[in-house]
Amino acid sequence: MRISVAGGTGSVGKLVVERARAAGHDVVVISRSHGIDLTTGVGLDDALRDVSTMIDVSNIQTVSRSASVRFFETTTRNLLEAEHRCGVKHHVLLSIVGIDRVNWGYYQGKRRQEELVLAGPVPATLLRATQFFEFAVQSLTLFPGPLAVVPRMRTQPVAAEEVAAELVRLAEGPAAGRVPELAGPQVMMMSSAVRKVARVRGPRKFVLSVPWPSAAGRSMANGGLLPRGPGPRGTLPFDQWLAKTAKTDVAR
Repeated sequence: MRISVAGGTGSVGKLVVERARAAGHDVVVISRSHGIDLTTGVGLDDALRDVSTMIDVSNIQTVSRSASVRFFETTTRNLLEAEHRCGVKHHVLLSIVGIDRVNWGYYQGKRRQEELVLAGPVPATLLRATQFFEFAVQSLTLFPGPLAVVPRMRTQPVAAEEVAAELVRLAEGPAAGRVPELAGPQVMMMSSAVRKVARVRGPRKFVLSVPWPSAAGRSMANGGLLPRGPGPRGTLPFDQWLAKTAKTDVAR
């Protein structure tokens, strides 16, 4: 199968590309570094020639509602229109558990993306996943200094490699609309995960858990980002993932 991966050079996209290639698929990576621009549509038609399935894990780093909505509206419309022209049969989208309950600016863009995909011209599958284990590392290393400030958040994080595996599995099947949500094996406070990263992997920092002074912050703290029904669950525990990645860092 010929699969394209939008955002294929990102942290999750790389894992999707590796997993798809390991499964024997011909993979086309869609990113600016490969001469393809989702925001303008440049290069999309050439990249999608003979592609049967698109996996979209493209992303933007922002907390702005307007920036998020603008990015996801533009890139999703460009993708869907190019896919329709090129005869792509299946669009697989990665989204986030709880974005319809937590009214955060970035999540509003993801909600708009979901709407466009599910109403679009290409049969689609929508997978919502919880925060990745890797989010704890990013929270610790986002800013320099001895302090890491982490929003008070109940989460059920999952390894990005298990998300990638599920996306490829879904891409290999028919379009299924919105499928059950993917989460990790255990519920924890995000600050607890970040403290474990600081202790085991570093850098050593004091981790401060702070409630966001908003309805979105209260919802995060009270479990708004947890799955609300049965669905696939990752099997890799956070502590085991952390030990494995810490050893990898030492080896490097």
